[in-house]
Amino acid sequence: MDLGLGEKLALVGGGSKGIGLACARLLQEEGARVAIVSRSRENLDRARTALPGAIGFTADLSDAEAASAVVTAVEEQLGPIDILVNSAGAARRTPPDELSPAHWRAAMDAKYFSYINLIDPIVKRMAARGSGVIINVIGVGGKVATTTHLAGGAANAALMLVTAGLGTAYAGRGVRVVGVSPGLTETDRVSEGLQAQAKLDGTSKEEALRASVARIPLGRMASPGEIANAVVFLASEKASYITGVTIAMDGAQNPIVV
Repeated sequence: MDLGLGEKLALVGGGSKGIGLACARLLQEEGARVAIVSRSRENLDRARTALPGAIGFTADLSDAEAASAVVTAVEEQLGPIDILVNSAGAARRTPPDELSPAHWRAAMDAKYFSYINLIDPIVKRMAARGSGVIINVIGVGGKVATTTHLAGGAANAALMLVTAGLGTAYAGRGVRVVGVSPGLTETDRVSEGLQAQAKLDGTSKEEALRASVARIPLGRMASPGEIANAVVFLASEKASYITGVTIAMDGAQNPIVV
C-alpha cells in the first residue's frame, strides 16, 4: 500500500533505538525524509548507520530550550515538519515503597515533558500552515496501573489526555494528534521493567518474563516493527479521519472499553 508519504518530512523523537528507530526506518522506506533526535551521541551515530540519509540531532528533550532549538534547526535545514513521532524518554521503574516526590517529578521530566517540549512548538507551526500529524507513543501503563510503574504511568496518562485535548483543539486547523499505546514490546525499556518487577516479586527476570507473556492473549510480546506499522499508517492520509484518540496495542491483555 502506498501511504503517500513521499517527500514528507518526519521528525522522530527518540529515534535512535527501539520503537522510535523502527518508526524512523519505516517512514524512510515509505519515502519520507527523516530526522531523528537522541540524547546519546553514541546511539545517534549507531542509528544513522541503519538509516542512510537520515539527519541526526543530539538533545535532551526534557529541556524545553534544547527541544525548541532542535525544532528550529530541523526546519531551517530541511523545511517544515509534516510528521512528528514522539517516542523519547522513559521513566525509571521503581517499587512503590521506594517512590519519593523526586521520583514522580523525574518521571514527568523523562516522559511527559520530553514529549510536550517538542509538541508545543511543532503543533503551533503546523496549525499556522494548516496541516500536520503528531503521533505519540504512550505506554499502556497510562491506562492500567502497574505497581512498579506508577510514576511513569501517571506521565503516560497525562500524555493520553494531552493527545485527546490537542486532537480536539487543532482538528479544525488541519492538524491531527493521535496516540499509540503499546503493551509489552521487545525493547530495552521493557527488559528494564521486567527486572524491576522481578525485584518486587522476589523472582528472576526470566520468571517475570514468562509470567508477563502468559497474561497476553496473543501469547507473545510485540515487535518494534509492529508498533511502527501502526504509527506510520496513522501518520498517513489513509488515517485522515483519526484524531484525538490513543489506540491500544497490547495483544488484548487489557480488554477494556474506551
